[in-house]
Amino acid sequence: MPLKIPDGLPASKILQKENIFCIESSAAKHQDIRAIRVLLLNLMPKKIETEIHILRMLSNSPLQVDVELLRISDRPSKHTPIEHMDNFYKDFSEVKENKYDGLIITGAPLGQVAFDDVSFWDDMKEIMDWSVNNVTSVLFLCWAVQAAMYHLYGVNKVILPKKISGVYPHRITNPLSPIVRGFDDVFNAPHSRYAEVPAAELEKLDDIELIADSEIAGPYVWGHRDGRHLFVTGHSEYEPDCLKDEYERDLEAGVNPEVPENYFLNDDPSQEPVVTWKSHGNLLFSNWLNYFVYQQTPFNPEEIGEVRHAFALNVN
Repeated sequence: MPLKIPDGLPASKILQKENIFCIESSAAKHQDIRAIRVLLLNLMPKKIETEIHILRMLSNSPLQVDVELLRISDRPSKHTPIEHMDNFYKDFSEVKENKYDGLIITGAPLGQVAFDDVSFWDDMKEIMDWSVNNVTSVLFLCWAVQAAMYHLYGVNKVILPKKISGVYPHRITNPLSPIVRGFDDVFNAPHSRYAEVPAAELEKLDDIELIADSEIAGPYVWGHRDGRHLFVTGHSEYEPDCLKDEYERDLEAGVNPEVPENYFLNDDPSQEPVVTWKSHGNLLFSNWLNYFVYQQTPFNPEEIGEVRHAFALNVN
């Protein structure tokens, strides 16, 4: 089934060249089908790049997914043309009366900033509170994980002694969770962050189930037992050069970054990156769409937030 995206979105041409089946909104109106509605709150500086990364991951599913783009505020983005933001992104005021099957909230380069000092923190809290009664399942990525754990669960992030940057092995701690169906016992995933949510704090929460972690990178995937929240601290959506671009950007800025671990061939930044995470990344997003969104959301969108099917992360 196709990925339904706004008319004229630049990502469309790129995805179609990759043989990813996309259909623009105007054409989709003529189809008699209940598409899965997914809202993407894009907090990353390079909006178009992140759109492409996320849309690629959402495309590997037999479901028709109707994707809408949401911005946190109408302030200009330094790395994205204002015309793109105005043409393709909606303000929260335009969507808050709607119901959505899924919501994805991306990371943001704010790991070292206290939440109350984030310029859009009040807006972020409003959207997270709204999602409780208007979205079937929310997928939080990287910084959004830290933000949600702080606001919704009262668990604050811990600033790390140094940035976690690289591709790390992970192990599954709950093999019966639907989100890791098809995963190997050990799998790789990229990380790029300055803070984490401590595993010890997760263990104190009765409604939270740890699903996968890493000896080096810490907790990687966990979720609410009824499927309403899924947390992923890494970047399985990253393309091959993402960590390389971040490393070179930091070099130019004089940050003197460490070379991303287990990423370049022979850990040599003059060599090409070695991609070892894409298969599990695709599984993660398709499993979320299937088990956490499609199989949990009511057929009548108006019942979202009111009706939930019996579900548990540890039920096979």
